[in-house]
Amino acid sequence: MKKKLFLSLLLGLCLLLPGESSADSPEIAQVPVDQPVIVNGDTVEYLTENKEVQATGKVIVDYRGTKLSCDKLTVNTSTKDAVAEGHVRIVDPKGSMEGEKLIYNFNTKIGIVQNAGFTSPPFFGRTEKAEKLNESHFKAAQGYVTTCDFDRPHFRVKSKTIDMYPGDKIIARDNTLCLGSVPAAYLPYLSQSLKDRNMIVQLSPGYSKKWGGYLLSAYRHNLTDKVTNRLYLDYRDRLGFAEGFGTNFSKTQLGNGDLKFYYTHERPKASEEKGEFERYFARFRHKWNIDEKTTLIDEYYKIKDSKRSLLGNDYNVLKDYFPREYEADSQPISYSLLTHSFSQSSASLMVQRKINPWYDDPQLEKLPEFNYNLPSLQLGELPLYFDHTSQAGSYSMKHKVPAAENADYASNRLDTYNKLSLPVKVSFIDLTPFAATRETIYDKDINGSHLAPRTVFYTGTEASTKFYRIYDAETNFLDLDINGLRHIVTPIISYNYNPEPTISGSRLKQFDGVDSIDLNNSIDFELSNKLQTKRNGVPIDLANFIVSTAYYFHKITDTADFNTDTLTRTVTDKELGNYFFKLELNPYSWMSVHSDAEYDRKNDDFANINYDFSFNCGKERTLAFGQRYAKSGGNDMTLGYDWRLTPKWKLHLYERYRVANDAADDRKGMVKQEYGFTRDLHCWLFDLVYTSEKEHGQTVWCIFRLKAFPEAAIDFSQKYGGSKSGSSNS
Repeated sequence: MKKKLFLSLLLGLCLLLPGESSADSPEIAQVPVDQPVIVNGDTVEYLTENKEVQATGKVIVDYRGTKLSCDKLTVNTSTKDAVAEGHVRIVDPKGSMEGEKLIYNFNTKIGIVQNAGFTSPPFFGRTEKAEKLNESHFKAAQGYVTTCDFDRPHFRVKSKTIDMYPGDKIIARDNTLCLGSVPAAYLPYLSQSLKDRNMIVQLSPGYSKKWGGYLLSAYRHNLTDKVTNRLYLDYRDRLGFAEGFGTNFSKTQLGNGDLKFYYTHERPKASEEKGEFERYFARFRHKWNIDEKTTLIDEYYKIKDSKRSLLGNDYNVLKDYFPREYEADSQPISYSLLTHSFSQSSASLMVQRKINPWYDDPQLEKLPEFNYNLPSLQLGELPLYFDHTSQAGSYSMKHKVPAAENADYASNRLDTYNKLSLPVKVSFIDLTPFAATRETIYDKDINGSHLAPRTVFYTGTEASTKFYRIYDAETNFLDLDINGLRHIVTPIISYNYNPEPTISGSRLKQFDGVDSIDLNNSIDFELSNKLQTKRNGVPIDLANFIVSTAYYFHKITDTADFNTDTLTRTVTDKELGNYFFKLELNPYSWMSVHSDAEYDRKNDDFANINYDFSFNCGKERTLAFGQRYAKSGGNDMTLGYDWRLTPKWKLHLYERYRVANDAADDRKGMVKQEYGFTRDLHCWLFDLVYTSEKEHGQTVWCIFRLKAFPEAAIDFSQKYGGSKSGSSNS
């Protein structure tokens, strides 16, 4: 046809799709049905003798999620073979290829592209020939891959062969890393998952007062589809080399977990630290869901630190090399926990050992401990509920080595707790009276003598109700977007009583709270005020304010000192306890306030106050500030600021300032300052961060990250963390 036209041709006899099988007759084979292909072009012709469709000029084919565009196309309606020429581009949901000529089969989705470019986010590449082997795999020879989408990429990995599995992974062999056109490194084998955003190679240079100049490096590779490994090689000018590895496995037959080992043989150059010190950290964590009801969790930590042993407690390998893990837990425990859920109950078995004898705090060993829990079992048709817990274990309290003679102690214990409760509704009040008993058997007392079983009786009740009122308030004053208001008031009062146990805690070795139980006769009060509205039809808590306290008719509190194996007894008579406050505000979708406090009634002062203001002002624009105050500890002001200034520049700021609690407090001043920026270099992200800390001196981080894989192997910046209820940092 000579004149230009636009024609859609349905090839009704060409391509077949499997039909749906009947759910009632699974043995019946699926019946194929015809699937039409729409060919659009400036000129489209159907040649009956050859069973071919020929199209030219802006040709577009859309078939089963695959789109093909080119200048000229020939399709055989019988074999489904196609030849496309001129500005060929083939796209499916997992990636795309383009080139000058394509030989392709629409049925099998197998094809070959000459002088091809290909895309499978976040990778781009070019090769002399790309072969599409199936829907999820194509192979390239004598080409390159990169995450830079420029025609002349800033960097590329030239490879002899490239296997691309769109949406899954990329494997390249015999590779040369080029920066621009300059060869920089050789990699015999490269495997990169497309399901995560972790770089293969990460380099983190910098300078700190403590380390001097340093270079931290990590090489990441996939051992299998389910196992990834990281190799660490670090150099610190004032300390020497350090090396290690980290292995992560997920969704294996044995569950998920990670293994990490980091070793250094320090040779410090500082005069006050002269010598050689062997320091290492080993960690294994594992979780295995054996079946739907059974789970095994393991954690193992082995830490050796000869520097701490020789120079004192100011040195800690966790604190010096893994500050984030040190802040989370300075003395992590090692244990193995097996749990199993039954239809209405659960059981667990735990083994816990003190692996590191240098730990300062005493640690409880459980060799082993068995727990059984039966919660809220209704007895027949009665509104009567039964709770039961049992615990049996062999316990040992281990102190720091070397320890005083007879400092460590051990005992065996069987403890059972049985509770009956009767929830009823009296008018508008939900009432739950209960009675419980606890029986505990010890193999010996503090002097090694035989003991009769200890008995504790509990009784009490809880009363609660709800009042609410709805206000017909519709306003957008100050952009609050109020669409009706509901005020909910929830008062809760609970009474708890237990007399003195038949055996005093002073006769028992102290392992946990079970051993220090004593007389309690008290009432707990809690009042919650909640204000709700609706935004876009969804209920929103605008405000929630909770006040709680307790009144003690008579209470004896025994506090165990595990270092000296002694009890400190506190007696409270007819006294109102401390006041606890919790406030949450969400006036806007982009703003929230969280606060909690404890008011010491005896001393007529706040024991601690924590609050956080958080502002989310748009994508990559956040501001947060808060305070951590403790009367007996620190008083810190914290500020965090991350702000996208322009599409190319992002600013980061973190500050922590300690306010003196009184004139005699000499800890006042800036605890930590951190300032940095991120520059978008098209396919790279450049981070420059300056940190100043009282304990660690000054540090400068200089990091290049691939934009496609922005996650760093190490934490080089501090993120703002909100307070937790009842917590304080000092």
